[in-house]
Amino acid sequence: MTGPRDPETPLPDADLPARIDPRRSACVLIGVDDYTVLDPLRSVGHNLVELRAALTDDEIWGIPQDRIFTVPNPTAPSDLVGPIREAGLLADDTLIVYYAGHGLLDRHEGQQLLLTLPGSVEDQPDTCVRSRDVRRAIRDTGPARRRVLILDCCFSGQVLTEMAGADRGEQGGSVAVKTLREVEGSYVMTSAPKDRPSHAPDPKSCTVFTGALVDVLRQGLPDGPEMLGLHTLFEAVKARIAAMKPEMPQEPQDEDRNGVGGLDFVRNVAVLPPLTPPPDPATRPRHSRTRTLLWFLSAAAAGLTLGLAGPWAVDQWQAAHPAPATGACGGHPADAEAPRAVLLDHSDALDKRNVDYEEVKGLSALALVSEGPEGVEALALTDNDPALLFPLSLGTPSDLRPVADTAHALRRANGVQFTEWYDGEGLVIERGGRTALIASETGPALRRFDIASGKQIGPDLPVPKDLRYWPDGSAQTGRSIESLALSPNGRHLYAGWEAPLAKDGDQRGRPMIRIQRYTGEPGGAYTPDAQYAYLAGDGMNLVELVALDDEGGLLALEREYTAGLGTAVRVVQLSLAGARDVSGVDSLYDLPAADFADDTPVLDLAACPDGGPGVVATPGSNSRNPLLDNAEGMAVGKEWTSGEYKGWRPLYLISDDNGSGDQITRLYSLAVRLKP
Repeated sequence: MTGPRDPETPLPDADLPARIDPRRSACVLIGVDDYTVLDPLRSVGHNLVELRAALTDDEIWGIPQDRIFTVPNPTAPSDLVGPIREAGLLADDTLIVYYAGHGLLDRHEGQQLLLTLPGSVEDQPDTCVRSRDVRRAIRDTGPARRRVLILDCCFSGQVLTEMAGADRGEQGGSVAVKTLREVEGSYVMTSAPKDRPSHAPDPKSCTVFTGALVDVLRQGLPDGPEMLGLHTLFEAVKARIAAMKPEMPQEPQDEDRNGVGGLDFVRNVAVLPPLTPPPDPATRPRHSRTRTLLWFLSAAAAGLTLGLAGPWAVDQWQAAHPAPATGACGGHPADAEAPRAVLLDHSDALDKRNVDYEEVKGLSALALVSEGPEGVEALALTDNDPALLFPLSLGTPSDLRPVADTAHALRRANGVQFTEWYDGEGLVIERGGRTALIASETGPALRRFDIASGKQIGPDLPVPKDLRYWPDGSAQTGRSIESLALSPNGRHLYAGWEAPLAKDGDQRGRPMIRIQRYTGEPGGAYTPDAQYAYLAGDGMNLVELVALDDEGGLLALEREYTAGLGTAVRVVQLSLAGARDVSGVDSLYDLPAADFADDTPVLDLAACPDGGPGVVATPGSNSRNPLLDNAEGMAVGKEWTSGEYKGWRPLYLISDDNGSGDQITRLYSLAVRLKP
């Protein structure tokens, strides 16, 4: 480490220069990859090597070697903070501090961010370094007019909010950077929000965040300006990470004070010509490999061992800080076909609630009313007696906050309640939002209702004879119409039977399910005109359908419960375009596979992250996987046109607690990538 600033070096002018000057700045790169108790993070070693190589490259920034300091595995708080203070004495223009390693939160002291050391232990803050102490060292030391803090660790965004006080809804970034208020400008960049982990999927390469940062520095931006500022780098890094679609969402954050993020920082190598022409290939020295080897040996000599195994997601909550129940539902981001679904959030806020003395229970169907930036409105149908429609405010896909309003009781046209058990199962809202078509397994029956009054409008829709219960047909008792879907143009209505007809059976354990199509007009008559068949998953039943287009594209929700094993839930995408009309087929048993609807798996709920201990309440009916319960309702929102999941669609599932203390009314939100 170098001593104080050379007195011969002139102080900066009164006005801040337009570029962060590498010759009058100083940089500290701190990394911890070797832990005694916590999991090792071997990617961090690569971070230190690659980031230093990029920042010292004259083609990029060109900070002199004696102004950038690598601090691998500091064993004590003074070993981490001390180099920051020493570098602060050297910097006249800008002090840059970078940290990579495990990040923890102190749950007992206002969720303060803790930067870890090799000997750090969870829930023991005294074994860590508080981020406020790091900020204080950055702020209080030396003459630098600008201070930059870059954090690559889990929950690093907490540094932007931890000083915002008890109001967790406040955007605290401006408050956090005010801890550097004695300087003329500051900038903070973090790898993740305050409540999300950072990722390190490959121990043989950089972490996701720093790897993206190094890539942008080395590759530049072809459509960017000649010089790139910190905020421009941040936006490019954020876009790269979003394009990776990591298994758990990782959204970098930044905060700028006094325009530091907009100052010229590094050369855009994709636009500017090289400072020196490249040497002849025959005589070109092998700089990059030699430099990498030298830094590897230097890091190893300092106690930084590289290349050991590490977890794919760094710093997940362990026993005391459980991981969140969010992320990809199977597959790997590197696989072009996976993941097709990402769990965004779940909420049990509706479970065992009462609204105007009516219990919110037995929710069996879900239909969206509206979608907007402030939240999603929906209707939920109960399968109990009396039949009820609950208006719901769901919150947003990434932040579910479901609230139920006063229910509408379903009645006959004369206002009298249905005398028999209604067992409502399928629900679609017709164009205009005033009427709904609802399916009942009692009967079975299909009816139209005025939503506001709850009264039936017009006669029941016809149900083909062979789809009724014995003696008219061969539908299994209590397992008839379980799902309804309406095409976007309102022309086709699809009714799905929960289980095979007695005469249809299954194909080696896969139930052969019938879907009845109706054709008509919204608000008018619908006539049954075609039947289709599809093979459900092994032992699964059909519990919900959603129409994706006007050409027979459907999304099917399948579910099954097995005593001792719990619940299985999956979603498949169906296409009826090439399927045979089986209206006149007595039994599906001997049909060739080509006659069935084409199906593509989208989601297995068991493959979604269920979080660490205590994150997801465990239903008594399914102790093997706390996330899974009796999912029975499904709705799909409009395609996202921007953001991390551009081209994907929001998917909502709701579970039916059957009025039982062993089951939970649970709302799920997911992002799904569907086939065109």
